[in-house]
Amino acid sequence: MYQNVLVPTDGSDGTRRAITHALTIADRFDATVHALSVVPEGPLGTLEDRADVTAGARRAVERVETEAVRDGIAVTTAVESGVPHEEILDYIEEAGIDMVVMGTQGRTGLDRVLVGSVAERVVRLSDVPVVSVRLTDEIEIEEPGAAERIARTKATDEGYTELSLREQPYRTSGTWTVTLETDRGLVAVDVDAVTGTARITE
Repeated sequence: MYQNVLVPTDGSDGTRRAITHALTIADRFDATVHALSVVPEGPLGTLEDRADVTAGARRAVERVETEAVRDGIAVTTAVESGVPHEEILDYIEEAGIDMVVMGTQGRTGLDRVLVGSVAERVVRLSDVPVVSVRLTDEIEIEEPGAAERIARTKATDEGYTELSLREQPYRTSGTWTVTLETDRGLVAVDVDAVTGTARITE
């Protein structure tokens, strides 16, 4: 029934549940997940530094790719610039998307309002089914230091030693990524910001 499932993502916590839903649907129908992040331009442009937003967009689609590969799901990623809902609608047509799964909340403040507006426009204008997912989980791990402590404990439990932090932990789509130098080289630890569970990914 569904061969190509699109999940637009800005890397915010509000996309966490949408990504989970998209991966579940893709797994059920043996479909390809498409992760798309749009760097806003025009009237929906962001007030943040453009380089930071572009880097965040890349991390957002990489997060989906990491989870899809881990679950054995085919995945493709794209980062575009433009008016978000227009870019999403164009991608739907060009990539032959059968279903869209997207969050209705974005980052805090103005962007949260804008992401809600983007979701509303996509729902109204899309020719394919759109599943809108609200963020209902409360983020529990809010500080990078807390994520680092959990990651260090996980690495130690898995037998890694000589741990040191390679770079500051960052949060994308409700997951902290903590990169550690260890006796066996670089290790990336994902820490779920809601549950606090950790998983070594590299």
